[in-house]
Amino acid sequence: MDGEEAAAQSVLFSQVHFAIVQSQSLASTDAEALTRLLLDNGAKEHTVAGPNGRIALTEITHIISATSDFVEYDDATDALKSVVRPEWVSASVAKGRLANPRSYSPDPRLFFSGLVLCCADIPEGDKDAIMGGVLATGGLYSSSVTKMVTHIVALSMDHEKCQTVLKKGLKCKVVLPHWFDDCLRIGKRLDENPYTLPNPDITHLKPGDPIQETRRIDMQGASSTQPSELPKVLDSNEVATRRVDVLNGKKVMLANDLSIGSHLRGTIEELINSSGGTVTSTVSRADMLICHYRESSDYRTASRARKEVGNLAWFYYLITYNSWISPMKRLLYYPVSRNGIPGFDTFRISVSNYNGEARVYLENLAIAAGGAFTKTMKEDNTHLITAHQYSEKCEAAKEWNINMVNHLWLEESYAKWQIQTLSNPRYTYFPPRTNLSEIVGQTQIDRHAVEKYFLTPGTVEESEGSGAQRLNAKALRLHDQDSGPPGSTQDLVPDRTRPSDGTPTAPRSRQMSGLVRTPATTRIVIDGKENNTPSTASSRGAKDRAAAKLHDQAADIALYEKEKKRIGGVIFGGRRKTSEDAVSNGSRKRSNSKDEGVAQEEHGRDKKRTKTNKLPPPAMRLLLTGYKIWEKNGKREAEDKSRLRDLGILVTQDPTHCTHLASPSIVRTKKFVCALARAPMVISTEFVDDCLAKDELREPEDYILDDLAGEQRMGFKLSEAVKRAKDHPGQLLRGMPIYCTESVKGGFDVYKSIIEANGGKCVLYKGRAGSNAASRAGGEDDDVDAMDTGEPEYLYLISGNTPTEKALWPKFRQLVQGTGKLPRIVYTDWLLNSALRQELHWEESYELKVDAVSNDE
Repeated sequence: MDGEEAAAQSVLFSQVHFAIVQSQSLASTDAEALTRLLLDNGAKEHTVAGPNGRIALTEITHIISATSDFVEYDDATDALKSVVRPEWVSASVAKGRLANPRSYSPDPRLFFSGLVLCCADIPEGDKDAIMGGVLATGGLYSSSVTKMVTHIVALSMDHEKCQTVLKKGLKCKVVLPHWFDDCLRIGKRLDENPYTLPNPDITHLKPGDPIQETRRIDMQGASSTQPSELPKVLDSNEVATRRVDVLNGKKVMLANDLSIGSHLRGTIEELINSSGGTVTSTVSRADMLICHYRESSDYRTASRARKEVGNLAWFYYLITYNSWISPMKRLLYYPVSRNGIPGFDTFRISVSNYNGEARVYLENLAIAAGGAFTKTMKEDNTHLITAHQYSEKCEAAKEWNINMVNHLWLEESYAKWQIQTLSNPRYTYFPPRTNLSEIVGQTQIDRHAVEKYFLTPGTVEESEGSGAQRLNAKALRLHDQDSGPPGSTQDLVPDRTRPSDGTPTAPRSRQMSGLVRTPATTRIVIDGKENNTPSTASSRGAKDRAAAKLHDQAADIALYEKEKKRIGGVIFGGRRKTSEDAVSNGSRKRSNSKDEGVAQEEHGRDKKRTKTNKLPPPAMRLLLTGYKIWEKNGKREAEDKSRLRDLGILVTQDPTHCTHLASPSIVRTKKFVCALARAPMVISTEFVDDCLAKDELREPEDYILDDLAGEQRMGFKLSEAVKRAKDHPGQLLRGMPIYCTESVKGGFDVYKSIIEANGGKCVLYKGRAGSNAASRAGGEDDDVDAMDTGEPEYLYLISGNTPTEKALWPKFRQLVQGTGKLPRIVYTDWLLNSALRQELHWEESYELKVDAVSNDE
């Protein structure tokens, strides 16, 4: 038996090809011990040339790193390589099988990674919610107290699990469930001390009692984009003696927009050379670009080539600590924009309850975002950023009706380069007895937002043109803002007439002709006038504004023309945007409320009447599918919906918010399948007929859908499917990345809606290796006990059987190799039947075989 165990142990890591990234958190001695342990158990090592050498991603399956701060991290996740912390190795050895890599990911977004949670005297419903939240954010759950448990959630210390911790002296913390709730609300891991039993601060201290301040030493050097001087360590004699090799083999380019003198530039070049790097003057040869602004051709060239781009503050960090960090890890390590976030220039921001480097950081971040920062707060301030709600400024903000938010609103607006809505509760929540300055600076730059707003073709190259061209570009941006007041909704929502980098709304050919024909001097904005119309012989400026406004209204005009052709004509105020046959328009500048109130959900209602005769909240939200009576009679549809609303029935088109689903039978429509994920009461459409016929609200329980023939045809019981959906509403595919081809029968968008309604993540697969949803989302999460099932994990590709789709199959299988999962290429029936059953159902007939190819394109 011992021989068998030894043999099994020797092949534990036989499929693992690994590389280890050393850092401050993973010293060389620890790295050597990990290497020996992996090699002794069958793994193959791929060494890295030097501390900053490139990792050959094509040759490895796993990267062992204590942090995500290494050059290849983004490329590794894009290529579906497993990046795990060192604990993954010891956990795999202890279990005798490879542990789930997602539970040991260094990704900072999985803020519960490394946490093993156990619940004590918690109600079952709350326990399930806590378990799901922990697994979704990178943690593990254990049903019993073991040495691996790091946190126990309990209401008191009287439970036997808590007593076990005390008796055995286990190193785990016993916290109130409030800690878990607050972490999920904020989206960050908070300090446990205010929630730790037996004497948690949140229960025995008053809300107004002083809250302990948190000093953020780690924010030093990350609070400004333009450091006024070199870090102190670089001014000492240590520079000459200590070995700095963080730039070993790197070619570094210093951009012209850094605005530094020749003496400082010479010092920086010496630092680059002494750190193992070389200085270059061309971006094509560079590995790294140090610049200040995002509006230069060098910035765009380097960023599109996936080279490292940062500012001087980031460079100083690398040299000071001789440790690599991504410039996107800190918001102010990344180049800034000359213009700020669109619409942010109307904001006047003040800060309260943040101190030291955290306060300086928020001040500079507000300015970098394009807002105005004020040390003292007055009535004309628009926002107060505070770490908690107890200060004189907070009281004044409540009195003056100033928006009071935490720092996450500012950080995420800057990271996503779009003003975030204040209705998001994350930005207005302040955990009791917690100073939010402890989590300042953890937000990273959104790489996709940078690509969207700064790397798209056709941007105005302000830094590359002449002074007159830059002046023209600035005037054009102001000209673009004439169509609405500052801070209006149109400033927040990017659309196809407003490119993301702030260029004008007119077509590019008109922009360029304007630059040629209009003298630069006529574009100067006169002081005191925010939107000055250029003085020209013609009325070209007015025509441009009129054309842009007409372009904005094109979608409304198209929708009106379509409604005119509908049987029944235009229905009063028109159909609401979320109707299935409405024109999809991402550029509409009106804010579409998600609230299904009377004014938005009712058809055939006069707007003035809804304001004066406001109906009570609906008793039920009904989603109809397969209802033939309304198909070609739009006028009757509007009248019937109005009558139903008077009876307390709100007919909705949103499957995620319906309480009842009405259908003549079990059907595989998008509405039916999506709605079933939320476990609504499924009733027959006869309910609608009887309510309208008798003009009264009938009992829906008397109309439960009974479709025995449909159940026999599809092989499942509808009542059992609804019961399963209640056990995991919208979570059947929780966290599962599911790939789907673009030309799949039925349309990609239909299956995307079904997957997302069940908690999954749908990824459009075109045969490229750059898709990273699977690597970031991971598969289904299991708790500590459930991970012993030994069942393989799969990555699914939903496809048809055309030759075009068949050509993608080998690439998909190659994509999955090395992830520890198996590829499955399936028909759409797998998804539809699983969603209808509300359980992952598998039959061999679902899998697409190589010979199952149609000639239909």
